[in-house]
Formats: sequence, C-alpha cells, structure tokens
Amino acid sequence: MKLRKNDEVKIIRGKDGGKTGKVERVFAKDHKVLVEGVNQFKRHVKARAQGQRSEIISITKPLALANVQLICPKCKKPTRVGFSINKDTKERICKKCGEAI
Repeated sequence: MKLRKNDEVKIIRGKDGGKTGKVERVFAKDHKVLVEGVNQFKRHVKARAQGQRSEIISITKPLALANVQLICPKCKKPTRVGFSINKDTKERICKKCGEAI
C-alpha cells in the first residue's frame, strides 16, 4: 500500500473534493481509506432500551484509494508515491521532490 495510517491526504474527487485530512485506518483488501472528518453521513439510530433516546449520529465512511492523494511532508504538495529500494530497505518517495516520505 502506498498510503499508511497518519498520512496527510487531499481528497481529489467527490463531495468533499479539495479537503485535507489524516488517514485514520487503511482497508488494504478493499482499497479504501478512512479519513478523519471527511465523507461523513448522518444515521438515524432508534432507541434500543426503555428510557434511551433516539438520535441522529454522524458516521465517517471509507473513501476509495483512487480518490485521495498523499501530501508530501517535505514540499507540502499533493503527489504520487514511488518506491526506492536501498540494499535492505524499501522506502516511499515523493514523485515531485524526490525526498523520502
């Protein structure tokens, strides 16, 4: 996966296009990421027990990996992610500035 938890990303498509946020969770199998405070939906929850109130809660749904782009911590620009293999380590690099992420 090119994205990891705590990476800063920019949303490039959808209703929240242009917003930025931090990756909370990565669903590698489904090719989706959960971004903090983005792609939120309202859900009506019915009272389950006696005396409990019904309420409307806000939930965050995962976004497709193709709809987000990593923001490079060095150059602060949305960029594609490349890989560099040095002897024993494989590291992610920014395609714009060439620095390790």
